Amino acid sequence: MVSSSAPIAASEGRRFASPLSRAIAQREGLDLSGLTGSGPRGRIIKSDVVAALGSTGAGTVALSTDLPDGPAFDAIPNGIGRKLSARRLTDSKQQAPHFYVRMDCNVDAVVQLRAAGPGADGPKLSINDFVIQAAARALRAVPGVNASFTPAAIRRYRSVNIAVAVALDDGLLTPVIQNTDTLSVAEIALAVKDLSERARAGTLGPGACSGGTFSVSNLGAYGVREFAAVINPPQGAILAVGAAELRAVVRNGQLAVATMMTVTLSADHRVIDGAVAAQWLAAFRQLLENPQANDVWKSSLHAP
Repeated sequence: MVSSSAPIAASEGRRFASPLSRAIAQREGLDLSGLTGSGPRGRIIKSDVVAALGSTGAGTVALSTDLPDGPAFDAIPNGIGRKLSARRLTDSKQQAPHFYVRMDCNVDAVVQLRAAGPGADGPKLSINDFVIQAAARALRAVPGVNASFTPAAIRRYRSVNIAVAVALDDGLLTPVIQNTDTLSVAEIALAVKDLSERARAGTLGPGACSGGTFSVSNLGAYGVREFAAVINPPQGAILAVGAAELRAVVRNGQLAVATMMTVTLSADHRVIDGAVAAQWLAAFRQLLENPQANDVWKSSLHAP
């Protein structure tokens, strides 16, 4: 019998080590056979592995002198915004099982309403303002998309708060329009303009980017036809919006030209099933393609 104070001998070359020390050693490519453990009864523990890595250089990146010559580069330090978005979006892609639903929308009616806008005293309306309101009202119609996942339960939010992606030099911010489904298009336009300007000026308040239940990201201004966005955690979905452009379409069996826009819904499959995502996208398209039938849309054109 081995005394409790004596080290445990290795059995057939296998070293006795804690699970954590083994995991670190495997990840860093360190051979445990040459280590002496400092833990109870000679067990190799984390501090032994860390010390060995420090003395041997195992698991560390080789110095530039050991690497072949490469192209010259400029090192651009990561700002807070870049670090935050990198961490959040990496977590989102790793943890949320994304799936994508895509649909084409005819925005001829929106283009016409923009042309007949609110007048010189009202805000300038963009197609994205109409997109945001259609998304908010679709979330009210199909609340299963206005939700997020937690291990204990799915949270279905009572309010609809749209986060709008704003590109910055050092990352991305998503300021939130509270109770978006209750706002007119003109009110949304004013909110988007205000939040975007404050985001770029760095004057957003501490709570401006919190409380969102859904996100909209629009790259149409850059001529992008379609793309798939990464979900903004802890939300359950995000809508990626492409450019509104003239395309050939078939109408009543005949070729015609219409202003079309492709949108892609990225959804978290832990929260949203495919059929629910499709229902939401159908409701969104119905609202966007028929703004003249919605009283809120009509009144918004004359909002102060």
